[in-house]
Amino acid sequence: MRRTLLRFLAILPLLSVLSGCGIIDYFYLPPPEDTAQEIFEAGNDAMRDQNYAKAKEYFNTLKDKYPFSPYAVESELSLADAYFLDSDYLLAVDSYKEFESLHPRHKAIPYVLFQIGNANLESFVSIDRPQDNIAEGYEYLMRLRESYPGSEYAEKAKPLMQRARKLMAAHEVFVADFYWRRENYGSAYERYKFVMENFQDVPDYQEYVKERARLSYLKKTEQEAELLREKDNGSWKDYFEWL
Repeated sequence: MRRTLLRFLAILPLLSVLSGCGIIDYFYLPPPEDTAQEIFEAGNDAMRDQNYAKAKEYFNTLKDKYPFSPYAVESELSLADAYFLDSDYLLAVDSYKEFESLHPRHKAIPYVLFQIGNANLESFVSIDRPQDNIAEGYEYLMRLRESYPGSEYAEKAKPLMQRARKLMAAHEVFVADFYWRRENYGSAYERYKFVMENFQDVPDYQEYVKERARLSYLKKTEQEAELLREKDNGSWKDYFEWL
């Protein structure tokens, strides 16, 4: 018994030192970082909870800290989805484009092309603004249908493409009507004619633009004739004033 007690007393200082090192480590050394798998799983949990802001934070962290991990590719796509679901459509477009650029042969490319088109259409604000994003969305959906005609997303792209065409036509009509109201009938005629010739697949506006194109052309002709008369009258006045 006495020997056991002596042994314990002998190693007590060593235990004290080791315990002190543990306390120092606890208070002064940085905590271990989460692994790529832990961050990825946390991002997926946030997505399931519809906490897209937190999900974006996790996937961006994984992208920055572990770009070569086995979870990197899937997290890049999940990041784009998080932007889309959080209504950050322009950032979603950029993220999906980056994914396509980095992984052009990935099996998810049909979905990515569909989402680029979808996100562009969802970013629509109003008909009076330039519709470059709508036109780009249409182009990506067209690429999807041409490159992956058998994909499930090619079929889903049809109604989105129809919506894009209708929005682009509506914008052209808006601009033409603007010129009409300003009595700039030449420019109005060209715009109405453009819709008539290039948006025959959008029947909603065809009858309207045909009639407006006809009226614009007549008014344009009247304006040109009036300008010519004014010019001629002006030349006669100048002649008599010279006399």
